[in-house]
Amino acid sequence: MTTHRLPPCYGIIPARYQSHRFPGKPLAEILGKPMFQHVFERAAKCPELTRVVLATDDHRIFSAAEKRDVPVVMTREDHLSGTDRVLEAARRLQVPEDAVVVNIQGDEPALEPAMLTELVAPFTLPEIQVTTLAREIDSTEAENPDRVKVVFSKDGRALYFSRTAIPHAREGNGLFYGHIGLYAFRMNVLEQFVALGPSRLEVTEKLEQLRLLENNIPIHVVKTHCQSIGVDRPEDIEIVTRLLKPKLSDSLG
Repeated sequence: MTTHRLPPCYGIIPARYQSHRFPGKPLAEILGKPMFQHVFERAAKCPELTRVVLATDDHRIFSAAEKRDVPVVMTREDHLSGTDRVLEAARRLQVPEDAVVVNIQGDEPALEPAMLTELVAPFTLPEIQVTTLAREIDSTEAENPDRVKVVFSKDGRALYFSRTAIPHAREGNGLFYGHIGLYAFRMNVLEQFVALGPSRLEVTEKLEQLRLLENNIPIHVVKTHCQSIGVDRPEDIEIVTRLLKPKLSDSLG
């Protein structure tokens, strides 16, 4: 299998203001900083990323980012998904067609930089088009419909993503992998993904990655042992604060 040098990698953090469960979430304060700043600082520690930029649709987030010297671009308000916002930002940054664009969730302030390294590593192989991460989970976690599951082939090619526990274990406990919502795309594939529009399975499961599988665009799944936690509701702030404190202490020490 022929390998090449890793192409330039651009990290883009979509951060919109509106959220049904937590309006203004990117600005939520955690240990004295807005959440988007934690995400940016964690992502910027990944040595493989050429550049990390925040992409927002709101002047409040834009102004707060500028005040804190976080690189930021303003995008349209009418995007249907974070991936559409990432593409607009990538175009504004004039990301080369052969580069890799990393969609970094703006609500993961405890992100491990090593996860981004794992995510982009496969792009030394020219056949890799899209990557994402998965971590082994137990059967109890697998039953939670908010926890997306993934099944994949021996060589890491994603077969399906679902909110249902997959695979179904007819006898005893099965082996389950929880999907971690970080993605890396070659720029030309990101353009293709957005141009395709929502697919049947994507609409059914409310999982946009299924658009790729339905259109025969392979997703390479990288197994990770790293763990992060997303902020969906205001009460999650306390949880990520406890998780972040030791990480910040280690970086200061």
